Formats: sequence, C-alpha cells, structure tokens
Amino acid sequence: MALRFDFDRRLMLKFRGSVITSDGGLLAYRELDDVLALTMSGGERLAEARTGKNRRHLLVGLLRQSLFGRLAGSEDANAAERLCHDPVLRWVVGGGAPMGRAASASQMGRFETEWLAQPRNFAALADLPGQWIDTTHQRRPPKSIVLDMDSSESPTYGAQEGSAYNGHFGCIC
Repeated sequence: MALRFDFDRRLMLKFRGSVITSDGGLLAYRELDDVLALTMSGGERLAEARTGKNRRHLLVGLLRQSLFGRLAGSEDANAAERLCHDPVLRWVVGGGAPMGRAASASQMGRFETEWLAQPRNFAALADLPGQWIDTTHQRRPPKSIVLDMDSSESPTYGAQEGSAYNGHFGCIC
C-alpha cells in the first residue's frame, strides 16, 4: 500500500530501490507546514521583486525551497543545483516543480541575495518567526517553554568588533 499526503494527494510513497532520496523526512515537515499554512503566509507577505513575465517559480515555492533546503542540511543556495532534481524537494516546493524541477542555484541565489534583501522583504522576513510562533500557539498553546542555550564556536580573524578570546575553545571568537 502507498502512503499519501494531504498537501498533494498525487504524491504516493512506495519503496522502489532505484529511486531513492535521503530527504524523505521533509515530507512530514511539508505536511505540518500545509496544516499551519506557514510558508504560504510567508510567501504572501513577500513583495514581488521580479520584473517581466518569465516567472517559472512562485515566491512561496522559492521560500519553501530555501527553508526546506536548510532543513535538509544545505547551508546555502549552492546546493540548489543538486536539490532541484531531488524528487522529495520538488514535491515539497510544490507548484510546477513536482513535474519539472525546482529552482536552480542561480535562481535561488538571486532570490536569497537580491529579492529577500530588499528593505520591504527584509522587514517581512524579520516578522515571520513571531507570526509563525503565534499561528502555532493559536492551535495549541504551550504549557511551558524551554530555552536550550549552547555555546558555539565562531572563530574570528583580525580585529573584528565584538570578538574576544574564549578559553574553552582556545581561540578568538
């Protein structure tokens, strides 16, 4: 029997040894995203910065590809060239991507460094986490909040403002 997802009933999960992805867990995140409409609301808040009529991917799809790519372990848009062909990521992005391909590395680079960096989109992005938390809490208010604060090493070089020697890590951070 195949497993189907509510966000796109055309998608079925079956085991086929020749078609494998390591990012199958993203489908559960996409299902949750669809229930809460997080990326859809985020895509609606972004201002369209593209000109012309050649818009292969919707803003919400580009936002999904950026966010879900990070969830899949990609640190930046450079992995988009590999991920744009990944069957799971294409279904997660939605739109025309499942039957074609997701956005290329150059498209994702423009989206993340040019379009999202515009002042009106930057302000919308700054507001998104709080709005998403509020949306989630409206469905199920938290009983408690746990703050898990771990120190991390971010080495600096030269005389960067705010850097200091950290004895635990043995370097300037």
